[in-house]
Amino acid sequence: MSKIMAELRNPSEKVKKLRRAGVIPCAVYGGSLPEPLLIQIDLPTVSRMLREKREGSKVRLEVGGKVIMSQIKEVSRNFVSHEVEHIGFQALSADKKVNSVAQVILLNKDTVQGIVEQMLFDIPYSAFPEDMIDTVSIDLGNYAVGSMLTVGELEAFRQENIDLQVDADTVIFKINDRRRSTHSESSGESSDEPSAE
Repeated sequence: MSKIMAELRNPSEKVKKLRRAGVIPCAVYGGSLPEPLLIQIDLPTVSRMLREKREGSKVRLEVGGKVIMSQIKEVSRNFVSHEVEHIGFQALSADKKVNSVAQVILLNKDTVQGIVEQMLFDIPYSAFPEDMIDTVSIDLGNYAVGSMLTVGELEAFRQENIDLQVDADTVIFKINDRRRSTHSESSGESSDEPSAE
């Protein structure tokens, strides 16, 4: 995982001025930090980071030559323009578990013969920083019509160092038969049963 370069932020400088200059005000808190650390990251770096990461993701911040292992806790955006206005990071301690979520990504949906019904998009869990999981990719090309997958069946979440915060029997997705679905919708209109005399 590449480092995110950041600079210490002057608390007296107005955040609107920073944003106009293409700099996003941020803060790091928690972990071994005695108080919140005010930092700033240039917009191109923020844009690159958020293309690869999301809230709950683990990142390495480099501030003044010091690396801080942290988690993206909150991304605040402008209500109208949706532009990033502030990012809150939580500093992580190597010996303390942290709550997070892993995003579920279903691959090759277009190759599935049936209808994919996804029930779970994020899997909540807790783990030590070194064991955190950002995303779980599932190749639907390996599943036939009628298949379903539960959280407990994923190898990543069968490890002892991962504490699931959702029932292991929770269904992530199932693949329904397209023809059966179509038939059931029209069966009420095309019944050929003889009428009683």
